[in-house]
Amino acid sequence: MMQITEKIVIFEELFQTNMSNRMKKRTLLILILAAFFTAGAYSDLPEEAIAIDSTVISPVDSVASEAEVAPEPPGEKRPEVYLFPIREQIMPSMARLTERCIAEATARGSDYVVIDLNTYGGLVDAADKIRTLILEAPMPVYAFINNQAASAGALIAIAANAIYMRSGASIGAATVVRQDGEVVPDKYQSFMRGMMRATAEAHGKVPEVQGRDTVWRWFRDPLIAEAMVDPTIEVPGLIDGTKVLTLTAEEAVRWHYCEGKAASVEEVLVLAGVKDYDLYEYKLSGLDRLLGFLTNPAFQGILIMLIIGGIYFELQTPGIGFPLFISIIAALLYFAPLYVEGLLAYWELILFLIGIALIMVEVFATPGFGVLGVAGIVAVVTGLVFAAIDIDLLKYVPSGEVPVAYIFRPFAMVIISVTAGLLLSIWLGRRFLTGHSVLRERVVLTSSMGVEEGWVSREGERGLIGMHGVATTVLRPTGKIRINALYYEAAAEEGFFIEKGTEVVVVRDEGGVLYCRTKK
Repeated sequence: MMQITEKIVIFEELFQTNMSNRMKKRTLLILILAAFFTAGAYSDLPEEAIAIDSTVISPVDSVASEAEVAPEPPGEKRPEVYLFPIREQIMPSMARLTERCIAEATARGSDYVVIDLNTYGGLVDAADKIRTLILEAPMPVYAFINNQAASAGALIAIAANAIYMRSGASIGAATVVRQDGEVVPDKYQSFMRGMMRATAEAHGKVPEVQGRDTVWRWFRDPLIAEAMVDPTIEVPGLIDGTKVLTLTAEEAVRWHYCEGKAASVEEVLVLAGVKDYDLYEYKLSGLDRLLGFLTNPAFQGILIMLIIGGIYFELQTPGIGFPLFISIIAALLYFAPLYVEGLLAYWELILFLIGIALIMVEVFATPGFGVLGVAGIVAVVTGLVFAAIDIDLLKYVPSGEVPVAYIFRPFAMVIISVTAGLLLSIWLGRRFLTGHSVLRERVVLTSSMGVEEGWVSREGERGLIGMHGVATTVLRPTGKIRINALYYEAAAEEGFFIEKGTEVVVVRDEGGVLYCRTKK
């Protein structure tokens, strides 16, 4: 290609021979400027393009090529709305449910989350965790106050991107109180005021036209949020500072604490401008219902009775295995759901297992029933009790936010179930192991053979009924006794324990086992 400077020289010679001097200067100036612009345009291209060979792609061809390889835009996805309820007291379990639902909505790629809210409040810490989850959610979260958002519920609602209320609903009354209604000390109120104010401020400010001017106002007025906690705060035109603030639906709309009134979730979405959407509603799964059944206190009491009964029968009839198997299954059904629900700590299960081990050592390795046995029983009961208690709630007992009765109920349930299981096991042991009943004959092998079938009873051979002896081991109820320097397999009649060294009398001789009673 001929260089640009060479072109300029040729054009200059041509103009000098054919044009006037004035015209030559003007034309030369135009050509020089055009040459510089052309040189700048070519300098942006790669060297291969400047050489102008057949590999250079024209702009039209380039656009056509890109259009051929560019993927077609995917079809528009209908927005998904994830709906879940908060209709109970705000407890750690509700915080765990909120965390699980928002995580599931995020995993599903939901575009909106709607919380169907109806609660009279609960624990401040649990509400704080929920409002943090809402504020940090990757999608807009709308609160539909379906009756009440009182106390901790007000904090949760204010955290939402938008609030919608049913006619007759209310929001506020967030003063921290104990279970008996008594107001807690000011340090708790200060903490709640700070959270309410910070949550309102988190939504920032929005422009508003007032007359001919545009001013910036808080999206949620922090002063109103604080007035829901502190009865001394005055909000001009709304409350005079003599009582705690609670807003009706009409007042909430007027003071920008509600985006509109709605009678259903569908109306909420219409007001929010969400159209042509898919609604996914969180519902209890089969596993959730099963966990709810297994954690029911009544069923937990039955499981505890099976645990205690299985251990008792295994100690009474060592080697059978079936009672121990029932006890293990019952323990798994008791502890596993509590672990899944986040209520079980490892130390509670470890303490329970240590208690079982101490009882086994006391029974099989040490005589009598002493310190190890008592310690084992205490460890078992403690492990069962604290496994049934939400440990997160214990710190609220000193302040009175959670009553002592809440902790006492699981304790009473475990004690009653352990006692009932032990008494029932003793009664059943006497009934089936040594008693005489129609049910025992169906469950226990009690058939006998007479002389006509060729059977000679060992009772007749040994002649030991009525003989006196001494227990050489503890009869629990089985063990050994000594009669005239000879040792025999023996069992305590009617399932009673007989201590080692006690004088006994033989009352029955069946199946090679001497059934004894304490000598009177």
